[in-house]
Amino acid sequence: MTLHPRTVLLGAQARTGHLPVCDHYSGVEARMRKSLQLQADMAREFGACVFDVTLDCEDGAPAGAEADHAKLVSELALGAEEGMRVAVRVHAVDHPAFADDVRTIVGGAGARLAHVMIPKVESVQDIETAVRAVDAAGAPALPLHALIESPAAVHRAFDIASHPRVQSLSFGLMDFVSAHGGAIPEAGMGVEGQFTHPLVVRAKLEIASACHAHGKVPSHSVVTEFKDPAAMRAAARRATTEFGFTRMWSIHPDQVRPILEAMAPTGDEVELAVRLLLAAQAAAWAPISFDGKLHDRASYRFHWQVLERAQATGRPLPAGARAWFDAAA
Repeated sequence: MTLHPRTVLLGAQARTGHLPVCDHYSGVEARMRKSLQLQADMAREFGACVFDVTLDCEDGAPAGAEADHAKLVSELALGAEEGMRVAVRVHAVDHPAFADDVRTIVGGAGARLAHVMIPKVESVQDIETAVRAVDAAGAPALPLHALIESPAAVHRAFDIASHPRVQSLSFGLMDFVSAHGGAIPEAGMGVEGQFTHPLVVRAKLEIASACHAHGKVPSHSVVTEFKDPAAMRAAARRATTEFGFTRMWSIHPDQVRPILEAMAPTGDEVELAVRLLLAAQAAAWAPISFDGKLHDRASYRFHWQVLERAQATGRPLPAGARAWFDAAA
């Protein structure tokens, strides 16, 4: 019997969770509708849903009409095309609108949601509060994502990531910088400063490490310079190659493709992974000598994850690798 790579390679310490590499946020009605249309169009282009759309009830949404906005979000989620990944960011658990957000959106469209983003999470107790609300709304299996936005939350990131309902941690750069009362300059929010200021760098590394320790997905913060695709692409590349993030927020449609491109493996990486894994499979996943190097299941696992990233970002795969993914579908 030929064993599938996932069966052989993905053990307890094998991987973080598997999510699309881009999470696109919008909270104004016209933009939410355009985001859902872009998602559907790109799914047809790539043959798979390659990014999440998170409909925003918090900072990205108008203030003062929270109940009406929650109803709109529920309707949009229910109306999304089949197979699309749609999520919602509700208000923080201590906000007056939180309970109504969950009752309206999760209660009305919970079966259609990919996850619920909980902002301004400070502790595991906040996650427990969210779990009780989501469960009471009728979605006891719905994953939660937590937004880490303060120094105290960064300190507790490992505990938050350990919660079984938490699927991903995101870094809230703007609020994190603001929480320091001017101790971090405004440049720390920019496309360069967020990768060099020591306090911001430390926070990112803690969040990424917490996620990898508990098999969760670390999601990188926004880049506000959305009119500069080269800067966006460079930031996404640094987020994944230097800081260990496997997912990133988009706040403008023009950011989606640069994130997909930057977080996708190169053609050479894909070609090497396919050749190595085919050779490993032929050896029943025993250690082999390949291109002058010794490889075993530890390195096979790495190269399998290269192929999974290629699949998640819509990159074409050679026939040999395509068969693995068709078999697992």
